Amino acid sequence: MNPTSRHAPAPPAQETGPPAPQSGAAGRRIDVLDILRGVAIIGTLGTNIWLFTHPLGPPSIFFRLPEADSAGGAVEVVLRWLANGKFLALLTILFGVGLELQYRSARRRGRPWPGWYLWRTALLFLEGALHFVLVFEFDALIGYAFTSLIVVWLVGRSDRCVRAWIIAMGALHLVLVGALTAALVATGTGSDATLGHPDVYAVGSYADQVGLRLSRFLLYRIEAVFVIPMGVVLFLLGSRLLRAGVFEKSERGARIRGRLMVVGLGVGAPLNLVTAFAGPGWFLVDRYLLPPLVAFGLLGLVTTLAHRATGEHGLLRRGVTAVGRSALSCYVFQNLAASALCYGWGLGLAAELDWARPWWPVLAWAAIVSSFLVLAPLWLRRFSRGPVELVWNWAYLAPQRLGRGS
Repeated sequence: MNPTSRHAPAPPAQETGPPAPQSGAAGRRIDVLDILRGVAIIGTLGTNIWLFTHPLGPPSIFFRLPEADSAGGAVEVVLRWLANGKFLALLTILFGVGLELQYRSARRRGRPWPGWYLWRTALLFLEGALHFVLVFEFDALIGYAFTSLIVVWLVGRSDRCVRAWIIAMGALHLVLVGALTAALVATGTGSDATLGHPDVYAVGSYADQVGLRLSRFLLYRIEAVFVIPMGVVLFLLGSRLLRAGVFEKSERGARIRGRLMVVGLGVGAPLNLVTAFAGPGWFLVDRYLLPPLVAFGLLGLVTTLAHRATGEHGLLRRGVTAVGRSALSCYVFQNLAASALCYGWGLGLAAELDWARPWWPVLAWAAIVSSFLVLAPLWLRRFSRGPVELVWNWAYLAPQRLGRGS
């Protein structure tokens, strides 16, 4: 869930990333990346809100997936389908774009690679670990940190080498998803009896939830390992799409985006809708296999619409752009706000309004998104980065200043 800054460093699992320079080959900021990142952060909450608003909390993803066995269940399946996995994949692609920009910047300035990018990765892992313990079980940043440690050594390699890695990691991902899906379809998805501690989110204290996360660290973090092959593929494709000119306002860029929309929205989205209605046994295909295709279509669509917009930018575009520029802050904010609304140590609305599903999660999502669409532009009027990004930037630069000082 690669938030960005103008210079040096910028959500289930669920979906953002470290601040990264957003500049093209000539050092110009690529504004459409801010829009895409803002869309990804908003979509991330569209996935996570269903976990926050469930009385069983985020672990409900293991045992209480919706089925289209009633009118309300069918509506929830469709609403979840709109976001599930797609914006996680989009954010992962954008991580790859950010890594490519970091690589270009290092080469342009004659700096060693990966150099200080490894310190970025360490900070990313630390932020992910803190967010996991203190805020949200299924934070994706630890997985991004692991993936970065692989891709950082590949981004500058030949196209032949990169292509081989994409094929190999893609094949491994297909095998893993296929094998596990076959097992889920054959054996079912589990039962409430294995969940344990069902009331900790509805009535437990904040300390109870932190303790539960720590006691189930391996279970809750298994996704961070499982998604590494997919992450490597999406990182590398993001890097190569930037090189191919997908973000250019040109005929070449428009042609690439058109192909992405055909494959992602014309093929991937309908197939993904079928798997969404196929039942919980198809969860892994529904989240980790088809959504990345849809994410490429969304990348093409959002970029095309951004380039076609003329005249003065409206409030919505300015808000989404500000969210993209302060993506890590907005990601943390949305998870904290959702926790305060839904959990027992806060307002406890997940248990109180369970009867109002599937509509009340949509209202909660809209309220939280509206709040940071307003707050992000107001903050950036005074500061160059979001609050978390400011801390990120200080932590990234601090050892470099010490090195220069010595």
